[in-house]
Amino acid sequence: MIGRYVRLRIGEQVRALAFIVLYLVAFQMLVLGMTPANAWRVSAGIGLVVFGLACFLEGLILGLMPLGERVGLKLPQRTGLVVVVIFGLLLGVGSTLAEPAIAALRAMGGTVKAWEAPLLFHLLENESGKLVIAIGIGVGIAVAVGMVRFSYGLSIKPFVYVLTPLLLAVSIYCALDENLAVLLGLAWDAGAVTTGPVTVPLVLALGMGVSRSIGKQESGDAGFGIIMLASAFPVLAVLFLGMALDANVPRAMPEAEFFAPERRAEVGALFASDEALRQYVYRRGNAAARQAYHGDADAYWRTVQGLAEPFSRQMLLGDMPLNEWLQSRASDAERARLLPNAERGGEPPPAAQPMGDVLGEESVGALRAVVPLTGLLLVVLFLFLRERVRYNDELVLGILLSILGMTVLTSGIRTGLAPLGDEVGRILPRVFRSTPREEGRLLLESFDPRDVFYVYGPAGERTGYFHLRDRSGKQRAEVFEPERYDSASGRYEHVVRSMPLFRADLTFAGIGLVFLFAFGLGYGSTLAEPALSALGRKVEEISVGTIRRKGVIHAVSIGVGLGLLVGVARILYDLSTLWLLLPPYVLLLFLTHWSEEDFAGIAWDCGGVTTGVVTVPLVMAMGLGIGSELNVAEGFGTLAMASVYPILTVMIYGLMLRARQRRSIREAEVAGDE
Repeated sequence: MIGRYVRLRIGEQVRALAFIVLYLVAFQMLVLGMTPANAWRVSAGIGLVVFGLACFLEGLILGLMPLGERVGLKLPQRTGLVVVVIFGLLLGVGSTLAEPAIAALRAMGGTVKAWEAPLLFHLLENESGKLVIAIGIGVGIAVAVGMVRFSYGLSIKPFVYVLTPLLLAVSIYCALDENLAVLLGLAWDAGAVTTGPVTVPLVLALGMGVSRSIGKQESGDAGFGIIMLASAFPVLAVLFLGMALDANVPRAMPEAEFFAPERRAEVGALFASDEALRQYVYRRGNAAARQAYHGDADAYWRTVQGLAEPFSRQMLLGDMPLNEWLQSRASDAERARLLPNAERGGEPPPAAQPMGDVLGEESVGALRAVVPLTGLLLVVLFLFLRERVRYNDELVLGILLSILGMTVLTSGIRTGLAPLGDEVGRILPRVFRSTPREEGRLLLESFDPRDVFYVYGPAGERTGYFHLRDRSGKQRAEVFEPERYDSASGRYEHVVRSMPLFRADLTFAGIGLVFLFAFGLGYGSTLAEPALSALGRKVEEISVGTIRRKGVIHAVSIGVGLGLLVGVARILYDLSTLWLLLPPYVLLLFLTHWSEEDFAGIAWDCGGVTTGVVTVPLVMAMGLGIGSELNVAEGFGTLAMASVYPILTVMIYGLMLRARQRRSIREAEVAGDE
């Protein structure tokens, strides 16, 4: 019986993940013509994701959700509203700080260029602690407001009518300021990442418990709507934090001007020290920025030549290998000045982190996520409510499975899904380019000109080629450029270019494939989200089967796919996040008015559960990768699109269900009369 049960649960996750994994691999191999790098490691990571998802969902069902629902049921009966609100605030803050997706959001600071988006850079690099606390406070306020709403049996619709226009009004105000405008994508994305596999089950269970305690268990909307609040308040919190920090942050400006000596006092506020600023300009800036930083040409060239020495290189580049800097950051003049004195061979590429170390690091995060929240619920249950846990064995098993599942799940995403999505996302812009583009440079040591072979063209022209093996192990012929060969050192500097997949007259087909990929990525990754699965189960349970779990999941997945399509279009054409969010939210105000109360809360909650541990790494890697390739100031905002469109699709799905039910009732009445 146990073996059959385990096979059933793992089979569910295999089916949920199969689409997104096969989709990414097929797109990379058939469309981009590349095989996944580190295929065995990626395959092992995907296997961990399957096992981790099964364990984590089972742990939620057995442990955290029943515990949260019991606390929510008993707390209003034994204490006053003030205690309920304070508990909701603490639970909201604690669950948000434990969300794995929050760490992914903080890690994206390295993708932002300080001179193009100073406030965004400052917030992610220097004030990331304040950012996380602001997001947590936003979720805490949302849960507290939700407890008040449930305690008084208030409809979700007035909250929608007040919060949505307020969010849009504050966003419009920020859009009028050049520094605050680039913060909009991050703020709206922050509202999306707060509602993941930890927050959603807990606050849903708590809300349903409070609803039952006041006699709303017969209502289909009991407990729903709180996820919508937990997505809205963090957006306001991040925007208000940005406004508070904006006064002490410089404006966006050209790169060379940003690093010039006369800007040193103003720009220095973004960095911990002058050494940190100098390292940043060498790691992220171009040659013009480095020249502007030094002011004096002689000092600049002395510093560049000093990169040949290990100590100076460590001070200026940190852990960045010299070869990587030469390929991706150095100008031709810098390479010419540095190469004669540089050490032969350079640094070896970093080895992949051992799987045991990954599991160890992720187990710490899992313990930090699950144990404090479980402790908070148990303390309230035992000390304040004087209640006992009904099924101790199930609770302990559920907590252990939650910890084990989150450890294995996040480890698998880190070693399997995220690298696979990142690899596809980095090369995705090749699809719509119609001309080759330089991607870096490769120093070939001990190059032998005798390995060059020549091919003659129809007009008698002669072109030299040599064979080069790429990361996937494939051998291909590359054009030999004699001027890049240094006979004295035996080095050949090969320019790595990405060739377009389509001819110039088929560029629109390439863009169409980018959109198709974005839709498929959103649809497939959402099917595997544990938070959505938990919400779908509750919807089916509360509606007594009238609203099917699979129907809700597919409606949400279609919405996420459409949202990612719009998000990618925003990056490709550098569109404003605000003007893409305004139309769907205005339309939702009208649809909310027409929708029945029970489905309104469900639909708005669906927008908050779409972006969790599976979707966030894939979507953010894709969005920021494309943004970096196209030199867009910031690639945030894609998650925000992936949150609003599911609300639309689920709202429309609910209206269609109600219309079908009314039609069936009328047909039954007509048949009865006959």
